[in-house]
Amino acid sequence: MYTTKILTADDYDNFEELYEDFRSKAATEYNFELEPLDYDGFLDALDKDLIKGIVLYDNDVAEAFLVYTTAISEAIELNIIHSKTKENFDVMARELLEKFIDVTATLRREKIVCYPMLGAQKDLISTIAKLGFRFVGIEVLRFRFDKPASQEIFERARVVKQPEGYEVISWDPAYFEDAVRVIHEAFKDSSDALFDPRFTTLEGTRSILDKIVNNVYAEFMPNSTSILLYEGKAVGFAFMNLTGGTIVNIPLVGVLQEHQGKGLSTIMLKHSMDYVIRAVNVYGIKIAEINTTTETNNLQALRLYKNLGFLEDYSYPQSYLPIS
Repeated sequence: MYTTKILTADDYDNFEELYEDFRSKAATEYNFELEPLDYDGFLDALDKDLIKGIVLYDNDVAEAFLVYTTAISEAIELNIIHSKTKENFDVMARELLEKFIDVTATLRREKIVCYPMLGAQKDLISTIAKLGFRFVGIEVLRFRFDKPASQEIFERARVVKQPEGYEVISWDPAYFEDAVRVIHEAFKDSSDALFDPRFTTLEGTRSILDKIVNNVYAEFMPNSTSILLYEGKAVGFAFMNLTGGTIVNIPLVGVLQEHQGKGLSTIMLKHSMDYVIRAVNVYGIKIAEINTTTETNNLQALRLYKNLGFLEDYSYPQSYLPIS
């Protein structure tokens, strides 16, 4: 007989074994790029209300858990569903999700739920679809510095001649409000806005960019963040940040619609990547990769990244539960 309850300090001693089981499988089963918080760090985040947990018990033994947060974005971010064994994983996940849906009922009147179903969590697609979740396919691409072919492709990348009137420069804080406007226009009608509704408003987009440039999500890389200017006005941006000291991520690339179709995204990304590649090859900085994500059916974006030496690594369903 399964029971579910909110994870509180009373459960900390009985929960540690289950959490450590998750930590041991985070990279292999769930494609985590960075090591999860250690147990003390996890409890500290719980106590500070940065994350929340729900635990499933089978005869008073903690067998599975769900973690989510409401502290980072305008969405309710469902981070992980984990069980010790895959036997009855879907049944236990449904129990946890039903409890989650119940305890977040009030919040879900105003917030969407987003859930990147990494690794083994793909097995839960049919389970959560029955609970009203919808899906967008996401592809992860990596430019690996231990793969010489990536740099060879980058060096041979065919880039159109920079059209007259355009210029690419590195990040300048004076263009922050221009970035808000451009990224909002580029993303407000995209699938990204389905699971992060901040993109639908200027205020929400400003919140996202503020967190990027002020190192909330990761370490911002101003030199590698590119601004595309047309006759002195900002019309495109390619942001870069550094995670864990060794992984460069491209969180956002956007160009105003009237400037699309000219190869300008490639020009911006080459400008950004040049800084990272030089840091690795000339200064010996230990960066393992540059990575990014795009929709699995966005053939234009996939072609853009592959042309620059990125390789498709794996895909996962990005699920979301619309505002109730």
